[in-house]
Amino acid sequence: MFDNIPAEQIKYIFEKTDDAVCVVSSTGVLLESNPSAEKLFGITAEGDIKIWDAIPFVEGNDDLIQLFIDAVAQKLSSQEAVVDYVKEDGTVHNLHVRLTYFKEPLTAYLIVITDLTKLIQVKSAFARYTSPDIADYVLTTAEGQKRGGLTSEVTIMMSDLRGFTALATTMSAQRLINLLNHYFEIMVSVIEKYHGTVIEFLGDGIFIVFGAPKEWPGHASLAVKCAVGMQNAMIGVNEWNRENGYPDLEMGIGVNSGNVVVGNIGSDKKMKYGCMGSPVNTAGRLEALTVGGQILITENTRRLLDESIKYVSEGAFLPKGSANELKYYEVTGIGDLSLDLHHEEIIWLDDDEDCAFFLLKEKTVVEEEHSGKIFKHSADNRYAMFSADIELGDRQNILICRNGERKYAKVIAHDNDGYRICFTSVTQGH
Repeated sequence: MFDNIPAEQIKYIFEKTDDAVCVVSSTGVLLESNPSAEKLFGITAEGDIKIWDAIPFVEGNDDLIQLFIDAVAQKLSSQEAVVDYVKEDGTVHNLHVRLTYFKEPLTAYLIVITDLTKLIQVKSAFARYTSPDIADYVLTTAEGQKRGGLTSEVTIMMSDLRGFTALATTMSAQRLINLLNHYFEIMVSVIEKYHGTVIEFLGDGIFIVFGAPKEWPGHASLAVKCAVGMQNAMIGVNEWNRENGYPDLEMGIGVNSGNVVVGNIGSDKKMKYGCMGSPVNTAGRLEALTVGGQILITENTRRLLDESIKYVSEGAFLPKGSANELKYYEVTGIGDLSLDLHHEEIIWLDDDEDCAFFLLKEKTVVEEEHSGKIFKHSADNRYAMFSADIELGDRQNILICRNGERKYAKVIAHDNDGYRICFTSVTQGH
């Protein structure tokens, strides 16, 4: 079998390789084995033993035993499989087994076994700190451990919980972590279903990319479907919250598509997989315009969709650094997938109280105080009709001081009667 290879080279390969290497006769008898094989199976080739008899007959080893028996019985020219192997001490190894059958000059099988156990353990642990796709990219590709990136067309999603910063001040650290962990667990399961890659958890927000590091056709449609799935999953999240004494949560989602740079960012000592470019900033800006339960997508994303969308409103905003406004849509469904969130008709109650309010720039409260009035509010106290002493822009965030409380709100509509606002959180007054 090895006539063309010097004996010393064969010996060196057998003794030095980490893979377990065996030569087995056409009847299954172990003819040769290297130190790695002897360590793995606990046998040598000196005992005239068949390869399957070297494996403990315990539950979990059936696939490996049957693999060897079938190969010998059927004289398979080649066979390859990943199987478990349970040693006599109970430890479980994940093995990649490759069998090759040679007819000349010696009728025998060459078996090469790679122990994947440590690699799988590393990959599993790594995937818990990043995402499965990024773990695959880093561990299995030539580019995965190099600095640098490439330009790719992707779809970016940004999600964030409404009013969570104020809510966090009312909860203990442990309860806050429990609440977030359950929320993230549910959201990540939806994201993985639609082939999204979690780039980063940003406090209570999630930064997701569709189309990198693994390319996916229809990444825009996958992202919008994922957004609908995530909003629908909030129903179950809040059922669990109520059962466990936590408050209901609301989430806003912004989706945008475009060309970004994706790849490894950092130094040789510390790197992270990142995604950079103006489409990322635009997705974040769009997410900031949402109220709880909303999905806003840009015209950039809509143009790439391969399925029709259902939407209830549209608008435009000016991305940072751009001279032109970008159109967006409030989506309620795509294809045959629709939001399950139940929106009841707003029941308005009369109100009449003056209040002070402050504008928010990004997430910072502007010090200048303004005067306003709430002249209607909804029965569930989520919405209000509001008049102000200054003109307010669409999606403007404001802080209203009323009845000893400070309420954060967002302008969601404007008509002749005034502004319709949606309260996003409440904090206690001074």
